[in-house]
Amino acid sequence: MDNDRISFKKNSHVQSVEKALMIMDMLANSKNEISLTEISKKLGWPKSTIHGLISTLRDFGYVDQSSLTGYYKLGIRLFELGNLVAKNWDVREIARPYMYKINHILGETVQLATEDNGEVLYLDKLESNQILRIVSEIGARLPIHCSGLGKVLLAYMPLKDAKRIISSKGMKAMTNRTITNWDDLEKELIKIKKNGYAIDDREIMDSLKCVAVPIFNSENVVKFSISVSGINTSITGEHLKHAIELLVESAKDISRSLGYIV
Repeated sequence: MDNDRISFKKNSHVQSVEKALMIMDMLANSKNEISLTEISKKLGWPKSTIHGLISTLRDFGYVDQSSLTGYYKLGIRLFELGNLVAKNWDVREIARPYMYKINHILGETVQLATEDNGEVLYLDKLESNQILRIVSEIGARLPIHCSGLGKVLLAYMPLKDAKRIISSKGMKAMTNRTITNWDDLEKELIKIKKNGYAIDDREIMDSLKCVAVPIFNSENVVKFSISVSGINTSITGEHLKHAIELLVESAKDISRSLGYIV
């Protein structure tokens, strides 16, 4: 970090707070403990200014100082706060308002899922007003290879993990449209990752079409997926296009709320 390029652009910022945060950012990017002199040199601030700020951060547990060298590193308090924040990031609670919005606009079933033990685990669901009812319930599991939600989760995990799951779970034909061999599925997964969404067109249930998109977590990993499902003859054309747009937009917002940095 070069202090010659540092400027406080927003008049609303409290500079002492901003400087303290910049010190923590610098410590976070340092592989080793760092001395007061080095901090001063990197930031270009007087040692007296840094000493006051870093001493306060140390007293509150946000920075640790070695009793041997006097050097500084990030403190345990940040780890504690990070765990508290993570506990409050309940994907269901975050996703619910978006699911309601999609459900209200499209009138279709909206589902939230994750992968668990090589299967699709349904975390939440809002039913449509259609006659067709989807064979999924919150807490239920379905095969991962033939649902939109499952194919998204497979597409965004390392290829070796997807192969391992399919090798373990197999590829049972749920309908006459189910993909039942790895080569075809691999091509499908590559296509899904390129497009950013997956479509299950009567692969898991006759007359059912599903479109699903990925949700990223704070580690930039896809751990969840969200979908719209309904009668295959209704989810076509502009309705399908609108569903994809709503899902992609909502998934981006949910991902950001989970800590994902685009």
